[in-house]
Amino acid sequence: MELLKRMLFPVIMLLLAFSLWSSPQLQQIAAGVAIFLFGMLSLERGFQSFSGGLIERILQRSTNTTAKALAFGVAATTLMQSSSLVSVLSISFLSAGLISLGAGLGIIFGANLGTTTGAWLIAGFGLDINLAQLAMPMLVFGVMLLFQPNQQRAGIGHILAGMGFLFLGIDYMKDGFATLQGSLDLSTISPQGISGLLLFTLFGVIATVVMQSSHATLVLTLTALAAGHVQYMDALALAIGANVGTTVTAVLGSLGANAAGKRLALGHLLFNVVTGVVALVLMPVLLWLVEQLSTLLSISAENYTLKLALFHTLFNLLGVSLMVPQLPRLQRALLRLVPESSSNRMQPEYLNQSAMDSPSAAVAVTRKESVRLYALSTDLIVQGLGWQADEFHRGQPIALLSDQSHSAININLQQLYEQQIKGIYSAIISFVSSAREKASGRQDEQLRQLRAADHHLIEAIKGVKHLQRNLLFYIHSDNPDMAQAYHQLRQQIAEVLRAIQHVRQIDDVVESRLALDHQRLLAERDREQTDSLIESLIRSRRISAEMATSLMTDKGYSQDVCHALIQAASYLFIDEQGPQEETPESLQLEHAELSAINRQLEQQRHDDHPIQPPPEQGL
Repeated sequence: MELLKRMLFPVIMLLLAFSLWSSPQLQQIAAGVAIFLFGMLSLERGFQSFSGGLIERILQRSTNTTAKALAFGVAATTLMQSSSLVSVLSISFLSAGLISLGAGLGIIFGANLGTTTGAWLIAGFGLDINLAQLAMPMLVFGVMLLFQPNQQRAGIGHILAGMGFLFLGIDYMKDGFATLQGSLDLSTISPQGISGLLLFTLFGVIATVVMQSSHATLVLTLTALAAGHVQYMDALALAIGANVGTTVTAVLGSLGANAAGKRLALGHLLFNVVTGVVALVLMPVLLWLVEQLSTLLSISAENYTLKLALFHTLFNLLGVSLMVPQLPRLQRALLRLVPESSSNRMQPEYLNQSAMDSPSAAVAVTRKESVRLYALSTDLIVQGLGWQADEFHRGQPIALLSDQSHSAININLQQLYEQQIKGIYSAIISFVSSAREKASGRQDEQLRQLRAADHHLIEAIKGVKHLQRNLLFYIHSDNPDMAQAYHQLRQQIAEVLRAIQHVRQIDDVVESRLALDHQRLLAERDREQTDSLIESLIRSRRISAEMATSLMTDKGYSQDVCHALIQAASYLFIDEQGPQEETPESLQLEHAELSAINRQLEQQRHDDHPIQPPPEQGL
């Protein structure tokens, strides 16, 4: 979307400068268009300030049926008067995997139908009353609310100001066309028949691409039609072109999306193009329907603005009725036309620019990428400790794992980190920094915690890298005490990884949090037992001073790795829907339940041979 704005900005500026220079009479119309577009921008910003709130929660819940998705698209577009914003949210959620392709297409189809409500309001009321009088109070109260520090109040201020600017822009365009009188008559350049329809359809496409708003094109068409500067048939073609033109914005806006987002944009393009082509082909039939329904609705024969609104609704209903029955086939076609790109292990898989448009989507893709980083990091850690990652993750008891420590000596953790981890980690950090500019409250805290989790993973890898050299040397040492001590250090890390695997399988948030807290206590006990072991070995002179120094230093690295892994897991796998908070007393488990968890973890630890310091021997 940002690329589109940069591309169109100089074009828009040149067109405005030329129109204002060539005809001072167009100044008021151009000013009306500018005020209207600014109002839409303010309206979108107001609704975006509630991102992560009611709108996005409703969007996620409106995906289980096509009917609900359609209804959400209609309702959201009617409320926000911006099909572009609804499309952007849909692409963001689909790119983040929060909704299905079928649900996204349903929302897009409904959004196209929802755009017709604005035409009805403007044609029915907006051209017959003084909209400036309605706009002024909205602008006054909207601007006052904009200066409030509270985000919700400021959001309401943006919405009120946006509606005020919309009304003011329409009033300016209406008065501007009235002042032109007979100096502008587009009928003189309109060929007759199908060529005229195609020409004005093209004008509608171009106007919508330039202004990036089908609403603006439709309002401009309605005001020009009411003033008699555009013929009725030409206005119908402009409305069709406005619908088709929105797809250009959607396609360009999806350039930063992943394959799922591109499929939705392509589906949007196919819907609007097919609807536009069918409307042009069936124009005589649609005109007959408009006349019949106008009679039933008591719309006068000369009220062409209401007839335009009715036509706009009919041809969008036609598109929905044609495309919804073909939705399964359309999904299969889109999956075939836009396949998933091959995954690059060294590059982020879930992060995409489209997810930036919604804080909830940004959190979702960041969490997915962070979980992927956790899997890659733990693979690296397991390899660095001298085991096979696949065998370890299959749940083989630690004592029975194949010892690859001889070959692990040749594993360069720094090089593997540069190849497999660093690029993804850097991409996450950059993504989170950009996403937090639009996030606030819960989403901002979630992004901060996910970034912290990723930092802990990197610290765990660094700890294993520092530990690796002495660990892989002393495990094969002629001194059995040093070999046993270093084996216990890597066993501590392995037990933490196994405990995290267990935590990920627990559905209850409080239970999983308590289980992880228990693992923290076990890690602290391991530290105390290792201290006792080292003191015992030193007193019995079974290890040298140099060995003791290495063991004490590496004990610190091992504890740092365990702590970092537990911290990362607490952010990634505990209470994924919200930031970490203190567990309230009302949610704490009963004593018997907590004891059962502890016994289960202790039994797992016993099965994997816990640390036992050797008995002290005399000189």
